[in-house]
Amino acid sequence: MSNSIAALTAASFEPHQGETFRLVAADREVELTLSEVQRLGHALRAGGAFSLQFQAPAGPLLPQAIYPLHHKALGALDLFVVPLQPKDGINRYEVIFT
Repeated sequence: MSNSIAALTAASFEPHQGETFRLVAADREVELTLSEVQRLGHALRAGGAFSLQFQAPAGPLLPQAIYPLHHKALGALDLFVVPLQPKDGINRYEVIFT
């Protein structure tokens, strides 16, 4: 199953906090855990703006880019993923929908 990015809202992801998403990069696959869904207010997109924060095992950070993320319920999503500063030995990434 593949979802339209435009149709996704914070409510699409909130039930999946704590679950694993598989990010596929050219040289490796990384398991990301959805750690936070934050509603950011109004936007031109239906459902408003929101951000997703993910945690990953320590290791080299992936550069910001569009990556396919796979989730058992949401399917394959091509999302622009931005690395954040690692915290407590955990890599962190963010995806923002505006």
